[in-house]
Amino acid sequence: MNFNDLISSAATGDIASSLTIVSVLEILASSVIIGLVISLVYLFTHKKEGYSQAFCVALILLAPIVGLVILLIGNNVARAFSLAGAFALIRFRSAPGDPKDIAFVFLSVVMGLACGMGYWLYAAIATVVICLVIIILHLTNYAGKKGDVYTLKITVPETLNYVGAFDETLNKYTNSFKLVRVKSVDFGALFELSFTVELKDDKQMREMLDDLRAMNGNLKIMLSTEAPAVKSFHFQ
Repeated sequence: MNFNDLISSAATGDIASSLTIVSVLEILASSVIIGLVISLVYLFTHKKEGYSQAFCVALILLAPIVGLVILLIGNNVARAFSLAGAFALIRFRSAPGDPKDIAFVFLSVVMGLACGMGYWLYAAIATVVICLVIIILHLTNYAGKKGDVYTLKITVPETLNYVGAFDETLNKYTNSFKLVRVKSVDFGALFELSFTVELKDDKQMREMLDDLRAMNGNLKIMLSTEAPAVKSFHFQ
């Protein structure tokens, strides 16, 4: 199969009917390249919030693996049921991920599927277009908030009427805030208030915490992101 035949097959999706070592390698190579592009776009769009190395590697490997599965199945219905039964024995356990991460996984799987069926030329074009859309949405911060969203926990004595007590201070330092939980601690001697806050300026974080400490009797205050392992500030 020469290059022109390969391009023609890629446009019609009939590679599976005339598989050769060269065509298989072409399909696997194209799916690896597409997976690498998807992984690089994921890295670019997740520099700020952080990313997992294992997840980035998985994005690269998913496309050729799925493509190979499609090559093995071909048009054989019995083989398809056999592979489905084999995969049914495998259990995947993971914590719920970010919807964007799930979208990247689905993109890698679909592009691998397209490559395995022989539509690697269309898969390459689709990958470029979709990745450009992802980058544009990332750069424009589409539907994003102006500042970082934090979880603020304030411990107050039971004698303090906490309803609206911190509204003036929070209005000063945040774009928005919401009281999401009130919990009693130390056998009811204290209350712990949990807010979600969007800071106007991270540089004013210390000033806000100092003002809040002056209002809650210098009791414990904790400010953290939605992933406390990334950012966490404790005052006792």
